[in-house]
Amino acid sequence: MAGKEKTSQMTRNVAVWSKRLRELRQANNLSQTDVAKVLRCSQVACGMYEIGKRRISVDNLVKLARYYHVSLDYLAGLQDQG
Repeated sequence: MAGKEKTSQMTRNVAVWSKRLRELRQANNLSQTDVAKVLRCSQVACGMYEIGKRRISVDNLVKLARYYHVSLDYLAGLQDQG
């Protein structure tokens, strides 16, 4: 994959998982502070994940997938249902 194509794909992926993180949090009536406690990070970091300004680690994606009972494929946008 060429450099520009790879960057574009990564941008789309970040947009998908950041949107899904926010949607899952809101659907579960949680605050960013609540989710930050699950991840053991700051509320600011959690907010940055949701707007795509900070990359979330695979370990934290796994924690959230387990917490919300969804698949990693769903979080990554590879599947439409959790």
